[in-house]
Amino acid sequence: MRHYEIMFLVHPDQSEQVPAMVERYEGIISKHNGVIHRKEDLGRRQLAYPICDVHKAHYILMNIECSLEALEEIKNAFKFNDAIIRNLITRQKQAITTESVLMKKEKETRSA
Repeated sequence: MRHYEIMFLVHPDQSEQVPAMVERYEGIISKHNGVIHRKEDLGRRQLAYPICDVHKAHYILMNIECSLEALEEIKNAFKFNDAIIRNLITRQKQAITTESVLMKKEKETRSA
């Protein structure tokens, strides 16, 4: 099994459906005996540029270890879900379990 980092952006009107979406993708991963090393809900954030006249999106970041079959099923689910504006899946050399830079920045701004 290989390690992957998945980032996907959800349309802001569909933000209340994010937990169900994440649960569905976790189910796909666990069905194929995969492991989720990190899962972060980064919340709504401003986009760098508008996508389909949308200026904000709900960001989700996941680091997983799964088979190619599970990854293909997740890609297919992303393709047919209209609520997902963009997604990016990158292969990693090892499992990343530490907090992401985006999450650290968010905590710093909250505490300041």
